[in-house]
Amino acid sequence: MTESALAIGLINPKSPTNLGAIMRAAGCYQVDEVVYTGTRYDRAAKYRTNTNLASSNIPLNHIEHILGTSPEDRAIVCVEYAEGAIPLPAFQHPSKAIYVFGPEDGTIPQNIINKASSVVYIPTIGCMNLAATVNVVLYDRLAKSELENIGDDFVRQHRDTNNNIIVKD
Repeated sequence: MTESALAIGLINPKSPTNLGAIMRAAGCYQVDEVVYTGTRYDRAAKYRTNTNLASSNIPLNHIEHILGTSPEDRAIVCVEYAEGAIPLPAFQHPSKAIYVFGPEDGTIPQNIINKASSVVYIPTIGCMNLAATVNVVLYDRLAKSELENIGDDFVRQHRDTNNNIIVKD
């Protein structure tokens, strides 16, 4: 992995639809890289969904071990419905982090949980879809950050080209 401030780590994802949605979220929330382990995604990649231009410059890399080359100054934040985890609304996001998510049909292995700086969960009734979970965590990180330069200029710069809506008083 590269020296990045914000990364997403996926453990053996299986759904190209989920990975496509995660890449789109990565572009929207300025993630520096997305890494994944396992073989299931590579087999399904030919069915990849459109990930939008926002994610076209974000590296998506297959790695052997999710924490193998993570920089020491980057916190490991596991997102898992686990006993003893911190509810996301109470969590303070570190400035540099890799957010680790388990597979759609499983959990993060205990040995990775044991190495985490923090383990957080989203207090929902039951588990969420993988891509939805990534979106919620990244939005929470954004919402709790110091928002700068947010306003009409930001909206004009980042909205879809077909959107020219203006809110009237």
